[in-house]
Amino acid sequence: MDDDDFEDYDREVELALFREYRDVVSQFRYVVETERRFYLANEVELVRQDTENDFYFELSMKDVWVWDVYRSDRFVKAVRVLTFKDVNVEELSSKELELPKELALDE
Repeated sequence: MDDDDFEDYDREVELALFREYRDVVSQFRYVVETERRFYLANEVELVRQDTENDFYFELSMKDVWVWDVYRSDRFVKAVRVLTFKDVNVEELSSKELELPKELALDE
């Protein structure tokens, strides 16, 4: 496999993942972003845990879809993340669940 073939394959995998995201986003209530992953979830709990000299976040999610090209099954019952980095949690409105026409992909 040469570099062009690999890049084409990589683009196709990313496009398939985006299409899957587009198809499932309306089933979820929250978008969650960590330094390592992007998630869709229906239940989210974020707790700051203080230690003697620092703090970290404990993130628990249920009914989750994971944006990860390398996973064969992206639907997960529960996810727990411990991180010292930023965590972004956004609740989706029904209007946000609709993709703008310029992002909609014809299949």
